[in-house]
Amino acid sequence: METSELLKKVRKIEIKTRGLSQDLFSGEYHSAFKGRGMSFSEVREYTPGDDIRSIDWNVTARFSHPYVKVFEEERELTVMLLVDVSASENFGTHKQLKQDMITELCAVLAFSAIQNNDKIGVLFFTDKVEKFIAPKKGKSHILHIIRELLQFEPESKKTNISEALRYFTNAIKKKSIAFVISDFMDTNFSDALKIAAGKHDVVGLRIYDKREEELPDMGLVKFRDAESGKLLWLDTSSKQVRNQYYIAMRKREHDLKQIFRRSGVDNASIATNQSYIVPLTTLFAQRGK
Repeated sequence: METSELLKKVRKIEIKTRGLSQDLFSGEYHSAFKGRGMSFSEVREYTPGDDIRSIDWNVTARFSHPYVKVFEEERELTVMLLVDVSASENFGTHKQLKQDMITELCAVLAFSAIQNNDKIGVLFFTDKVEKFIAPKKGKSHILHIIRELLQFEPESKKTNISEALRYFTNAIKKKSIAFVISDFMDTNFSDALKIAAGKHDVVGLRIYDKREEELPDMGLVKFRDAESGKLLWLDTSSKQVRNQYYIAMRKREHDLKQIFRRSGVDNASIATNQSYIVPLTTLFAQRGK
């Protein structure tokens, strides 16, 4: 991608996602992801309605007038985006590719984080950790992340979510918020997810395309697995074939929900043909409660 074209794309994503994070997600994000606790800020004069338990009796005795302690949330958090960049993300039959959706989501979450004074970092993964960007603050850091999301070329095409989660739990020692953003077309990652969720606040964002959910009737079609390269012929005109595929996809979706539930991981599913605003605000609202 040419530098001028890249800068235009970065700017376009910045304008859209920064506005969304300011107008829609900033308050919901703050409510959904809490700081480490409350710390003392100042004392002020008592006003009717204040909780009497917050009265500072030493200051009150000194000035012969009631004063209360004011506390504020210790806000600063570390947010990590674990981003699946395997070959299956380069798929989309509606508005955009899964990878395009992931880029916008990451940008929205990153801008929401810095507006709440949180650090943001990224881990790109396939069946290995492709790149690690340490958590930092600031607009220039986010623009760097967006550039990487747009132009990064992974070495591998396959997926290993367990490897990404293991690296993350070893690299980030302090409890943080981790968004695992993937189509979750992988197996045997439930143990690693449970371990990560035991140390951190993990959220799963599943990105999928409607065409992955069911097969259309297109006759005899040759399919290529984007990650393994294997070829497979399917007779999509067969109702039995289409039904078997549909049942298999429903089972996969059900199994993934069970994995999230057993691991205590909040999650949302977002299709490439829909806006991510409703699923994301719904997820934040649920956590805020």
